[in-house]
Amino acid sequence: MTGQENIVYQGKIIEVVQQTRKTGDTEKLFEFARRSPGTRLIIRSDDKILLTKEYRTETDNWDFRLPGGKVFDTLEEYNRFLSSGQDILPQAIEAAKKEAREEVGIEVEEINHVWTSINGATVVWDLFYFEVSKFKQLPSQNLEAGEEIETSWVTLAKAKEIALSGQMQEDRSVAVLLRYLHSKGVHNLIRIVTQKS
Repeated sequence: MTGQENIVYQGKIIEVVQQTRKTGDTEKLFEFARRSPGTRLIIRSDDKILLTKEYRTETDNWDFRLPGGKVFDTLEEYNRFLSSGQDILPQAIEAAKKEAREEVGIEVEEINHVWTSINGATVVWDLFYFEVSKFKQLPSQNLEAGEEIETSWVTLAKAKEIALSGQMQEDRSVAVLLRYLHSKGVHNLIRIVTQKS
């Protein structure tokens, strides 16, 4: 049984929450950090996936990534939504479509939820992963100020290579992308290509 949340610190992106939890006769104060959930897109066209390459300040380097962004722009919006008790998936889908338009310049026509990555008990930051299999190309990206993002269509085999080689540094996305590629038979595709070479 969980008690009411008490937000003891709230910054622009992260908040620290304390909550009393009861197990049997024992009550314990539990503390965790929370931020707005995010979205990631696996955009596929035939045997290719659209990746972004962007400069990341946390690594001071360029990084291949799955396109995506935040579900809510502020913690206040996110907390209001949490209080509503609504299902977050429809909100995440709309946020993913918005990110697709802005970050990679596509209008999503068909989107399917493929995975939710739960970060952990002491840091709550879920990522919702979607497959986009039908879309319309827009004239250009609509990047926010300060964003440096290039787009690149790569083969499924190249996407696997990028994920395994460390060129994609968001490890949660690496795991989901590899799981996705495996489910689509990419392990077989790579073996066939290798045998023919």
